[in-house]
Amino acid sequence: MPRLSFGTFVWRVVASHLITYFAFGLIASTLFDYRTLYAETDLRHLMRRTDTAWVAAGPSLQFVRGAVFAVVLWPIADRIVRPPHGALILYGLMLGLAVFGTAGPSPGSLEGLFYTTLPVGIHLIGLPEVIAQTGAFSLLLVAWHRKPARWMDVAAAIAIVLIALMGAAGVLAALGFLRAP
Repeated sequence: MPRLSFGTFVWRVVASHLITYFAFGLIASTLFDYRTLYAETDLRHLMRRTDTAWVAAGPSLQFVRGAVFAVVLWPIADRIVRPPHGALILYGLMLGLAVFGTAGPSPGSLEGLFYTTLPVGIHLIGLPEVIAQTGAFSLLLVAWHRKPARWMDVAAAIAIVLIALMGAAGVLAALGFLRAP
């Protein structure tokens, strides 16, 4: 495998995060009815309603979080993408640091469990989404580095453009510029 470049690593981390975040968020939002969950449960005090402009823009703005992940992971990138169990190493790091061990009291994290008044059920409802997304992100990123292909770059770029366009349409709809027929 050729030497890793910082630019390539950032691109693949950002793209892998954006694509898996959007896909798993869409699936979980549908399966767990986030519209109702965020409007009618204790999460209404913490989460924005799903019909707001910020929530519509959220997936498109994940490039910032992906870039943070890339910069933080860069010093250990070779240890993640080269060893035989790199995806498992990355998955463990991400689960430990970004899901369960967050610095703030987000639902599903240890801090959230300790310091919020949210019922345990509320903490558990979002975990399947973030656990699955984190696993898919880890697998995609490592696979993309181990077997790079031009078609993956093109497919990722198309997916990101589509995610951005859907986000823009969602923002316009939330602001009242687009109406359903």
